[in-house]
Formats: sequence, C-alpha cells, structure tokens
Amino acid sequence: MMNVFCKTLLASALASATLASAYAAEPLTVYGKLNVTAQSNDEKGDSTTTIQSNASRFGVKGDFELSSSLEAFYTVEYEVDTGSATSDNFKARNQFVGLKGAFGSFSVGRNDTLLKISQGNVDQFNDLSGDLKSLFKGENRLGQTATYLTPSIGGFVFGATYAAEGDADQQAQDGFSLAAMYGDAKLKKSPFYAAIAYDSDVKGYKIMRASVQGKIADLTLGGMYQQQEQTYKNALPVDADSVNGYLLSAAYDINAVTLKAQYQDMEDLGDSWSVGADYSLGKPTKVFAFYTNRSLEANADDDKYIGIGLEHKF
Repeated sequence: MMNVFCKTLLASALASATLASAYAAEPLTVYGKLNVTAQSNDEKGDSTTTIQSNASRFGVKGDFELSSSLEAFYTVEYEVDTGSATSDNFKARNQFVGLKGAFGSFSVGRNDTLLKISQGNVDQFNDLSGDLKSLFKGENRLGQTATYLTPSIGGFVFGATYAAEGDADQQAQDGFSLAAMYGDAKLKKSPFYAAIAYDSDVKGYKIMRASVQGKIADLTLGGMYQQQEQTYKNALPVDADSVNGYLLSAAYDINAVTLKAQYQDMEDLGDSWSVGADYSLGKPTKVFAFYTNRSLEANADDDKYIGIGLEHKF
C-alpha cells in the first residue's frame, strides 16, 4: 500500500507541476536526492559488505499566496531505502503545513525539532556512518509538532517546537524545543553561523546544545557542545546524571574537491572520528569516500566503516 500511495503521490506531483496558478509563488516543487554507498562495515568484530542507501529521499513542497501579507506552505517528504525490496522501503520524513507572513512562520505536522535544525551544517558526515546522532541525542523528527519561527531580527531568528504528549516517542509527556540562531547556516549570505538550543522532555531527554560554524576563504570550521540528560524511560521518570560531549569539524575546498574531517566525543559513551573527500561532478552530483572509526566504552572492539558513494540531487 505504501509503494502504491507514494507512486500515486509522485505522479500527481509531476502532473500538477505543469499547471499554472495566478496566486502561487512556487505552487509545487518536486525534489529529492539519491545517496548510495558501497561500504565495508566492521561492527562488534563482524565485517559486512553492503550497498546501502543513506537517507535518500523524494518530496514535494510549495507556497501559495493567500493575500498580499499571508502565504500557505507545505512539505511532504519520504525517505527511500534503495537497498530494500519490501513494501516498507518508504519512511515518513518532514510532512507539515503552515502559514507565513510578517509575523514569521507557523507550521504543524511531522517536523524536525528546533534543536535538530539548529545544528546547521556543522556535521560534515550527516546521514553517513559518522553522523553525530551515533553519539549525541536530540536528532529528532516527531510526528505531532507545532513550530513557530520569528522573522529575522538583526540577523537573529528565534523559534520553538511543541511536541505533543500524544506522540508515540514522547514518553507520555509534553515537550519543548527552543532555539536562537544567528547568521546563514549555509554560509552563503554570511560567513558565520551560531546557535544555542534547548530540549525539555523531548523523546525522554533534556538537552542543551551550542553550535558554531564559520568560513574563511576555502576553509570551513565548525564546533558543537552538548549536555544531555535522560528524564523519562518507558513513560516513567529517570534519575540520571547529565553527560557532556563535543564535536569539531573541518572542510577545505580545493577546486572541485572538498576534504573533510570530524572528531566527536561523548562522556561515558565513547568517541568517533571521520575523514573523507567529495568530488563534484556538477552542481547536483558528486562522488565521495569516507572512513569512520567509532570507539564505544561498552564494546571491546572499535567499529570501523569505509565507503565510496555517489549522490545526485534533483
């Protein structure tokens, strides 16, 4: 059923994209990416070779002008697992509808929390084996959320996400995710980005996160500090100590090549380091390679990942 639904959705989107609207700014955009790697994964002493999808996705999004001061917007996005032939190889990603105007924007539905959004592009190995979510909590996308973002105020944007207790991941608790962000996360409109964010009882955790990234010529440097504490498990309060972690990342552009490195550490859990390189074949397409080594205190052997892949965006 999911495959049929998604195929129907995509076909409808492609057909609708040809229609004009006198009132629409961007009535419908079809977008996505395919990111696939050939990898050797050595986990807990066992080695496996895989051809795996890394958060490949497709979606539709659009804006509709309701008046001179108000627009509606929406996103419906699915993750596609190219390595699975079963009917459940589609997974829901961000799916929300909202309104925006001089007041900022307000949206409801399935969405990333503000703490997750606040990281910007500090994680140089996002969606790959070196993704920061392997050691840091807080990379949450919840189904029952309401999110508000202010307009830019002197370069600052403030926001809040409400996570309803009815969400299956919310441990029967209401949760809030707050963030203050400064600059352009893509480092195109400004050479500097910084954010501070806080989760209260989101997916059973209290988290404080500070992120910073800047670009000088062809060198991009980033850093993150995180303090996390589990507050609920199985819908019951947990009395746990908070633990601290940090992440450092760097990327250097040499013509069409980007060299990348990252180190991450979380107290009482372990550390991870990654190196890699991207080679741009054109604006939408790149080939890349990476190596990640993760050392967990609970495991006797380090986990090692080496991969080469291809990504195309559309």
